[in-house]
Amino acid sequence: MIEVDRLTKRFGKTVAVEDLSFRVAPARVTGFLGPNGAGKTTTLKVMLGLTRPSAGSAAIGGRLYRDLDDPIRKVGAVLETSNYHPGRSGRNHLRVLAAAAGLPRSRVEEVLELVAMKDSAKRRVKGYSLGMRQRLGLAAALLGDPEVLVLDEPANGLDPAGIRWLRDLLRSLADQGRTVLVSSHLLAEMEQIADDVVVIHRGKFVAQASTAELAARATTRVRVRSPQSERLGELLVGRGATVEATDGGVLAVREASPEQVGEVAAANAIVLHELVSETATLEETFLELTGGETTS
Repeated sequence: MIEVDRLTKRFGKTVAVEDLSFRVAPARVTGFLGPNGAGKTTTLKVMLGLTRPSAGSAAIGGRLYRDLDDPIRKVGAVLETSNYHPGRSGRNHLRVLAAAAGLPRSRVEEVLELVAMKDSAKRRVKGYSLGMRQRLGLAAALLGDPEVLVLDEPANGLDPAGIRWLRDLLRSLADQGRTVLVSSHLLAEMEQIADDVVVIHRGKFVAQASTAELAARATTRVRVRSPQSERLGELLVGRGATVEATDGGVLAVREASPEQVGEVAAANAIVLHELVSETATLEETFLELTGGETTS
């Protein structure tokens, strides 16, 4: 379990994180979402002992990171993709880390296989793409076979096939009972991979729920298309619905069910060409919760 308890971090007069509390459960993938400047990376740095909090705490398994007996076997982290010696090969980079941690060389080969880098491990890191560096960072995080993974934007630089591979890998790690916390701005991807979502905004807690529960919080809308859309819209507004007209005679209707829209149309002899209930996406819910601010 990762526990963030009333965490506050100030940089001079700037408050990066304020009274933030949430928990991350084991055996689940938790997405950590917020617009740029929301305090996500600051929170992760406090969690990993890289920044001291102004108040509160961020504990892993009930202990601060600096108090862990064998941190590499407890926590694996990816925060940046630039902490490599450009002249070393990917394999030698991992061997240096393994030697420093007292891990066998055989573990290097295991994680290279796990992140699908066997064929490129002998190349120098300076020739790697951003996606390859992300894989190398993930390999380093997995060296100690940790119980907890803390990953900041791990999908950056990955192509669609790489993102699918990452999704499958993180899912399998969570299924093994590990705690996986992933900060990301790829909201559609988080909707597919995350079991739970924590949303922060301007350094403050906004929401925590399962992905499905969070999406359900957004107002469901009805998409309706009719050659008499203007008249239908007026009638629906008169019934208390919120109606937004789009191109092609399409109305986006809120605060009315598909059944109610259909009944109004039938009662007034209005022809419908389309009537669909649309489920809110995680991205739409996120925008509602953060007042329309995006993550990119």
